Amino acid sequence: MNSAVAQPQTSPSASPSSGPGFVRSLLALGAGGFGIGTGEFVIMGLLPDAAQDLGVSIPAAGHLISAYALGVVVGAPVLAVLSARMPRRALLMALMLFYALGNLASAAAPGYLPMILARLVSGLPHGTYFGVAALVAARLAPAGQRAQAVGYVMLGLTGATLAGVPIAAGLGQWLGWRAAFVLVGLIALLAAALVWRWIPDIPAGEGASPWRELGALRRKQVWLTLGIAAIGFGGMFAVFSYIKPTLMNLAGLPVEGVPFVLALFGIGMVGGNLVGSRLADKALMPTIGALLLWSGLVLGLFCLSARHLWLGAFNVLLIGTIVAIGPALQIRLMDVAGDAQTLAAALNHSAFNLANALGAWLGGLAISAGLGWSSTGAVGLVLAVGGLAIFGVSYADMRRHRAAAAG
Repeated sequence: MNSAVAQPQTSPSASPSSGPGFVRSLLALGAGGFGIGTGEFVIMGLLPDAAQDLGVSIPAAGHLISAYALGVVVGAPVLAVLSARMPRRALLMALMLFYALGNLASAAAPGYLPMILARLVSGLPHGTYFGVAALVAARLAPAGQRAQAVGYVMLGLTGATLAGVPIAAGLGQWLGWRAAFVLVGLIALLAAALVWRWIPDIPAGEGASPWRELGALRRKQVWLTLGIAAIGFGGMFAVFSYIKPTLMNLAGLPVEGVPFVLALFGIGMVGGNLVGSRLADKALMPTIGALLLWSGLVLGLFCLSARHLWLGAFNVLLIGTIVAIGPALQIRLMDVAGDAQTLAAALNHSAFNLANALGAWLGGLAISAGLGWSSTGAVGLVLAVGGLAIFGVSYADMRRHRAAAAG
């Protein structure tokens, strides 16, 4: 199995380290993830304010979320291919500056359509940043700790749900919703400065080119891994997208308890991210399969727990742990992409955003069809089984190729 990033090059500027230099590199990369996570999710808590100021309905303001997601899906492959030859540190800085520009433009947008455009632009660098940051973290990591290094980068994104989003939302309530995007822009500028200061100067791979990056699309295992992410990860969003009305209607959750439940979800995400990355370093493919089984279990249980306040709240924490599959799938893509690392790594986040859209859509269909609020758990279970089926195809194909190579 080709693992082009399993070991870094021997240049002094890019040698792995477990000391302060490596920790600072992870902090710089995680700061960018923290800014992106804050910018992605903070609008959800400020939709009524944004809708009133922009003169549109709340559902129309919800298109600001969709515009950002579309930017992620489109921007990840396009920017990854176009930037194939850029040195990694310069690329990360450019992506953070791009993100800062998009969010500052969001704060200054004079109307609804300019705001839609600003949110679309803000989403463009999202996937490429995380893909390149994961490649850099894996290259700098000590032997046997690639997934943990990627997990620490992703910790910035999951940590944003616990700290960045509440802080930005509070600032938005105090100074107006546009202030939240000013804060995100400033975080992105800080992250760009930290990348410049703490990330070593790593060149693009030898012979890197847009055409070589596009070669990832010819690899069956790349598509299968992306399919696992787009389908198997969608179940989490099927449930979480409707968690507030579900627990309020079925379990009697008071509106004052909603932040507590959201915090439990964030805690689950952080814990799952840390544990899942450690497991992935020990046994990558078994970890992916086990996490898909775990996903189906906790999502299926929600059908039963949603009517009981404390059981439902604890189940939400467990659902948050499903994010553990993220670092594992990121490493898997690196292993199967060959010399088309950047595009494959960036596409992982396009797949996760497709999972977001698919899960929320199917969950909404189930509720609209009269199946009840808790039916989102059943939708999540079906999606997890779908992801597990794709994993089975991927695993069998990998075994066939290994047997053929051994023969």
